[in-house]
Amino acid sequence: MSGAASLLKTYAEECGIEISSAQEEQFRVYADLLVEWNEKVNLTAVTDPEGIAAKHFLDSILLLKYAEIPQGETVVDIGTGAGFPGVPLKIMRPDLKLTLLDGLNKRLVFLAELTKTLGIEAEIVHARAEEAARQKRYRASFGFASARAVAAMPVLCEYCLPFLKKGGVFAAMKGPGAGEEEKSAEAAIALLGCTMEKTVCYTLPAGDGRTLFLIRRTGPLPGEYPRHGAKIAKSPLK
Repeated sequence: MSGAASLLKTYAEECGIEISSAQEEQFRVYADLLVEWNEKVNLTAVTDPEGIAAKHFLDSILLLKYAEIPQGETVVDIGTGAGFPGVPLKIMRPDLKLTLLDGLNKRLVFLAELTKTLGIEAEIVHARAEEAARQKRYRASFGFASARAVAAMPVLCEYCLPFLKKGGVFAAMKGPGAGEEEKSAEAAIALLGCTMEKTVCYTLPAGDGRTLFLIRRTGPLPGEYPRHGAKIAKSPLK
């Protein structure tokens, strides 16, 4: 799957992001493993070189263009799935201290093999987001959090914002037309002690639209959040 890696290098350069030969090789290995494992574990519906390069790799590393992540920052990728955006970020920024969180163990088995093969360090955590955010080790502990999710913004915020320490930023990566969700999330963001900092809309090479919400912790996290998963889904904050 060298095609995905070379395509990524081209796409990234067009966006002003430079990928070294060593990083290109890591992305090649990543694409190969993703396709290989996807035959036995359902990791992604996107397996063609163009799709992997644009929808997975480029979409992940574009966070570095739109969000400022300090050197050596602690990063948690929530519901990481096949490792997006966390692993591509770590490839581009080895200085980051990465935690990959997912509730499905078979995905984490893949990620353990992936990180070992790529030679990158990451803590791999098997837990649901609302459970991990109640643990002292992870609660309000990260300077940067990310999630690519289809959940509505009020729900996503309650799952993810509790991981942020004071001044930390959550990057909510959404699809096209998600800008209208900003208003629906205002109450949840405020209740969770955070502030919407920026909304960015952009388009991937094949024309797929993306919306990125950047939300910063500006106040304390109330002790009652996050609630139990069933309550979050049934009664979103508003």
